[in-house]
Amino acid sequence: MEVLQVKENKMGIMPVRKLLINMSVPIMISMLIQALYNVVDSIFVARVNENALTAVSLAFPVQNLMIAIAVGTGVGINALLSRSLGSKNIKEANRTAENGIFLAFFSYSIFLLFGLFFAQTYFSTQTNDPQIIQYGTSYLTIVSTASIGLFMQITLERLLQATGKTFYTMITQGTGAIINIVLDPIFIFGLFGFPKMGVAGAAVATVIGQSVAAMMALYFNVKLNKEISLDIRKFRPQIRIIKKIYSVGIPSIIMISLTSVTTYGINNILIKFSSTATAVFGVYFKLQSFVFMPVFGLNNGMIPIIAYNYGAEHKERLIETIKLSIFYAIGVMFIGLMAIQIFTVQLLSLFNASEEMIRIGLPALRIISLGYLFAGFSIVCSSVYQAFGNGILSLIGEVSRQLVVLLPVVYILSLRGDVNLIWWGYPIAEVVALILNIVFLRLIYNKIITPMRDNEILQ
Repeated sequence: MEVLQVKENKMGIMPVRKLLINMSVPIMISMLIQALYNVVDSIFVARVNENALTAVSLAFPVQNLMIAIAVGTGVGINALLSRSLGSKNIKEANRTAENGIFLAFFSYSIFLLFGLFFAQTYFSTQTNDPQIIQYGTSYLTIVSTASIGLFMQITLERLLQATGKTFYTMITQGTGAIINIVLDPIFIFGLFGFPKMGVAGAAVATVIGQSVAAMMALYFNVKLNKEISLDIRKFRPQIRIIKKIYSVGIPSIIMISLTSVTTYGINNILIKFSSTATAVFGVYFKLQSFVFMPVFGLNNGMIPIIAYNYGAEHKERLIETIKLSIFYAIGVMFIGLMAIQIFTVQLLSLFNASEEMIRIGLPALRIISLGYLFAGFSIVCSSVYQAFGNGILSLIGEVSRQLVVLLPVVYILSLRGDVNLIWWGYPIAEVVALILNIVFLRLIYNKIITPMRDNEILQ
């Protein structure tokens, strides 16, 4: 093992409150912009017709699965890379970054095949409406076969985050999102001489934005990220490092992808009531990203801080980071809860909502959002386990929330024949997750944090 003497990174010496803000705020801003372009996508698509909005909503599980694999692998890369830097093992950090890029290409190849051969089959399992199938197939084929931008963007941004350079991720994500927002109406409605592409235009705008962001992230890593050195020419996949990445990443991948499973299941339940109910559910997921994305951004800033200080054995900094992250997350979720409760009709109206859509959407958004305060605590706890290399706890919590509680409860409530009852599955599931995460966080504290010695911080 090669261990070099390296000047202490800011994650080991900067005051924790300032560091957490410094690391998280740029990511939170960029993820809010990401959420904005997801919403703008659907706002423009809704102007085509409600079936177009339903098609994009039905495509969400596959898009979420792509994100799950990219982000989950990125969590493993981030944790291992930050821990290597914390223990001053630069060679291990470099090999981690190179193997992470290899895994991004490998993951892309899977969805390339899916987009080429299985997109239409996927939609046919959910609806018999030929227009929804046509819209959805064209949209999903494009975002799957051109998903290399998504996988490379997320992976390369994790390398920047792991070394504390979150400002550059704000630039890459923000640029990609702005490009998408600008191109959406141009491609969907055929402005400035471009052909009118409809739903497919939204997909093209998305992949162009992702690809530009990926190229920018690559440039920042090569030119500005001096704490790691990428040498792809001499690269060979290393099973040892890939196993370490996935020991943290696979539970995270499964955990995030559970949303794809539950959303697919709930979509199939809702579409039996009406396609409008499915469209409402899709709109909810777009709107909730405005609330959840800042918390995910907070987590992305928190994970390398915890991983670094865990490797450096700075105990008090760990504890302070966890406490502050929970406090900030609950605050963000409370603001989101109030916004959805007060401005429900106005939010639905952004999506060209019909009277039927507002009738279904009003109770839906207000009921689902009741679980937000519990969710803020659980989301942070889940990322804490991952930062300590205990992703299995995150997995247990999420499996319990989504598969053991949420999906069965939604199905049982749907048997009553009242679509408004279905939404109560979400707050019920969040209460169960809260109880589990209190138990798991106490376990982490007693087993890992309490026995740690607290190394003196050297300036």
